[in-house]
Amino acid sequence: MSAAVSRAFAADGPLSLAFPGYTPRSQQSAMAQAVAQAIETREPLVVEAATGTGKTLAYLVPALLSGQRTLISTGTRALQDQLFERDLPATRDALEIGGRIARLKGRSNYLCLYRMDQALDDGSLSPYLRRDLQRVRRWAGHTRDGDLAGVEGLQEDAPVRMQVSSTAENCLGQRCPRYEDCWVMDARRKAQAADVVVVNHHLLFADLALKDTGFAELLPGADIVIVDEAHQVPEIAGQFFGYAISARQLRELAGDSQREAEDAGLADAELVDALQAMSEAVDQLFRQLPHVGGRQAWESAFASAPALAALEALGAAQTTVCTRLDPLEQASDGLATCSQRAIVLNARLKTLISGEDIEHVRWAEVSRTNFALRSTPLVIADRFQASRAREPAAWIFSSATLAVDGRFDHFKREIGAETAREAEFDSPFDFDRQARLFLPAMPDPRAPDYRAAVIEQAAELIDASAGGAFLLCTSHAAVREYGQALRERVDVPVLQQGEQSKHALLHAFRTDGNAVLVGTQSFWEGVDVPGRALRLVMIDRLPFLAPSDPLLRARVEHLKAQGLEPFRDYQIPHAAMTLKQGAGRLIRGTEDRGVLVIFDPRIHRTGYGKAFLNSLPPFPVETDRLPILSFLREVSA
Repeated sequence: MSAAVSRAFAADGPLSLAFPGYTPRSQQSAMAQAVAQAIETREPLVVEAATGTGKTLAYLVPALLSGQRTLISTGTRALQDQLFERDLPATRDALEIGGRIARLKGRSNYLCLYRMDQALDDGSLSPYLRRDLQRVRRWAGHTRDGDLAGVEGLQEDAPVRMQVSSTAENCLGQRCPRYEDCWVMDARRKAQAADVVVVNHHLLFADLALKDTGFAELLPGADIVIVDEAHQVPEIAGQFFGYAISARQLRELAGDSQREAEDAGLADAELVDALQAMSEAVDQLFRQLPHVGGRQAWESAFASAPALAALEALGAAQTTVCTRLDPLEQASDGLATCSQRAIVLNARLKTLISGEDIEHVRWAEVSRTNFALRSTPLVIADRFQASRAREPAAWIFSSATLAVDGRFDHFKREIGAETAREAEFDSPFDFDRQARLFLPAMPDPRAPDYRAAVIEQAAELIDASAGGAFLLCTSHAAVREYGQALRERVDVPVLQQGEQSKHALLHAFRTDGNAVLVGTQSFWEGVDVPGRALRLVMIDRLPFLAPSDPLLRARVEHLKAQGLEPFRDYQIPHAAMTLKQGAGRLIRGTEDRGVLVIFDPRIHRTGYGKAFLNSLPPFPVETDRLPILSFLREVSA
């Protein structure tokens, strides 16, 4: 395969003929050779390819040339769509290789005809929901794949999506009256027959954890598993190897159970009362939980007697619902599914309340309309390693941010792949010409005047760049404070996370070309704004996890028990990888130019700061503001 890969990436090879403007890159062809070797030897490979390397072609070409069944997992649905709709077909055609490709998403992305029929009969829906429902119904008459992304004007977070899609919990499977017309099953059949299947990480780990039984046979038969955006793996694997129970799940269970009972003529007073009591218990617990945002330690969430009493009341109410639904299982397939959902959720809640699972950490998460009680494993390495061992495929983990200070130890330890081969490829961008890293003189981040200093510096930089800036923050409180202050200080539009959807904010930012966007975690990665619209990226603090984060606290204690040093072995690597993601927003192409600003002085005043600096692209570093202001004016002219 090595010779075939070399021919593909040659200056006069098939890729140069098929892709206009294609330029051979030594880093790209070298990565492709590393992937080819991993495929041939079936050794796991961990590879970091900096932005600009062209890592997508670097793993697609050897995978396609191998002729083996390949599963590609991406970090987002947008990347999944790009691979399926553009990159894969173009590469396959360039190489003149046949084979079938398929895209498989999670159940919630597909129209469920059974649930749409139920929603159309529901007279309690709001006019807003009913309007979107009618839009979905009209689209349903001509869709070819049932993917709700095809509904024009329907946002990803539109409430109607939950009304017309299924979950692993509420899907009736083969007992569904619309099973023969099921879009989920249609997508699954196409995936099983395909040579290359594109999924996302959530679906991959649902399959690995055997939680989504409809896709439980996704992995068997795959010879190659390519995990792109692999830096997300530890976080997502923890979600799927753990378990949760949420207010939304319980409210949906109550609504579905009552509707199914009414359809079967079995909605007696005892069942209705039990479902109503459970719904009221959910609402009461929601009122009693602290609404402080973010992850909360279990002990903090249930520190008050009313919160603890509400949790116990919910447990009792849920047990009663199980008792009322049990004798109705034989009445209809829908009621049988509701009964099984109630049993599973009841078991999860009992385990959470008891705290008997010592290998997991319990925590809570509260939003404006929902709460989730979660149990996450302290370590996913052993389970992930065992899952991979059951599938003797060539596993390739790829991302622009896996190494910290040139070492992969942290990521490999997290996923249980200490013996995996490593490869690291630098960006081909000309950073000396294209970018600067500015490290301004600043007070200590713990000082009371730190945020005021950030605002002062940011305003001057934004004036020099005439906008076109991201200010990436580590807390929602900082987003609000900086957003409000900058609106009073600068003469360009200031967009603030939380005021519109992420999609709407990015659209407004790109369209304006001179705006400032102030955001937190969701804008640190997976955001691509090439060109002049983004020419200044400012980061307010090194992105260490908050000391109060329950998962961090539990992992710190676990690492200490293993004889490791938590700050060195976990907190620094985790923060450095996040910082690399944020820094990666700036230079996305060979013609991009701009300045990266890190306000936090710890990056050059502390010993551990070198790990952060050495992990960043090789930007020329500047500490004097005048050359930076001049460079920004030049870039923005």
